[in-house]
Amino acid sequence: MTIDNDVRTLVAQQGADFFGVADLSPAHDFILAQGGEVVAGYPRAVSVGIELLHDIVDQLPQRDQCAVAVEYRSHAYVVINHRLDLIISRLGSFLQRLGYSAYPVPPSQRVDDERICGVFSNKLAAHLAGLGWIGKSCLLVTPEAGPRVRWATVLTDAPLTVTGEPMAQRCGDCLECVDICPVGAFTGEPFWEQDPREVRYDAGKCDRYFDALEKKGRLPVCGMCLYVCPYGRERGG
Repeated sequence: MTIDNDVRTLVAQQGADFFGVADLSPAHDFILAQGGEVVAGYPRAVSVGIELLHDIVDQLPQRDQCAVAVEYRSHAYVVINHRLDLIISRLGSFLQRLGYSAYPVPPSQRVDDERICGVFSNKLAAHLAGLGWIGKSCLLVTPEAGPRVRWATVLTDAPLTVTGEPMAQRCGDCLECVDICPVGAFTGEPFWEQDPREVRYDAGKCDRYFDALEKKGRLPVCGMCLYVCPYGRERGG
């Protein structure tokens, strides 16, 4: 369909490195529990991702140095988030002009401090679109760049063609992300859709770690699970 080509072209022209369309029906109950009826009412999601700069990510073992922390915070969060926000805003407007509903989900949006989550999981959309698998770090791992990608989503009812199926995890026995975590936030359990996040990951430990860094006057930067993943390190060199 023309709309499929138009959407893919728009996203590519705006600088996205990854693109996919997901059928959300298999995850309806999870989406409903996290975001409510409005969010769960959309049948499809357009997932877009931007690959992080590997030279920036590769400096993370020295993140206690202010320059490294500032560069990572800027280039891996502030700048990339802004670029993704612009892409999904423009895509949402494009779909709306065609008469469809569109609900952009930004790359960083916490709406629940107790559960430490957003209104919708961007990683879930990318996974359902066939762009990667959920690793033991709860990050979306792509074959091309590992977890070194940030994601955003547009929920929609536009009749877009689904691009793929959820990818089976390829982590095997690897526990590098688990072992490197400074607060032991990961259990090492593989991803299973029926399991709650807590089976794999204690988000509160990360939250408290960032709070402690800020109290010491440091930027709340970690990213070691993202840095160490072999899929990303092979790509980054």
